[in-house]
Amino acid sequence: MKTEKELKIKFSAPLNDGDTETQTYGCRANNPDICGNAYMDGVCAFVSSDCICKKPSSAWKRQYMKLKGDAK
Repeated sequence: MKTEKELKIKFSAPLNDGDTETQTYGCRANNPDICGNAYMDGVCAFVSSDCICKKPSSAWKRQYMKLKGDAK
């Protein structure tokens, strides 16, 4: 299992293999401590065995599309 520090990923960091419009590899929240889904089983990257956040912020979809466009 990855450490919490390894799973904190900057919102503007390049996309990871596990990133989609609806999920992120690791946590991209600016302040994970105030995330409403922090440490929720089956939702939060910090406690999921696959290190995937299943409920990123509402701004993530827009950021994902921006990052995906930058990758081309």
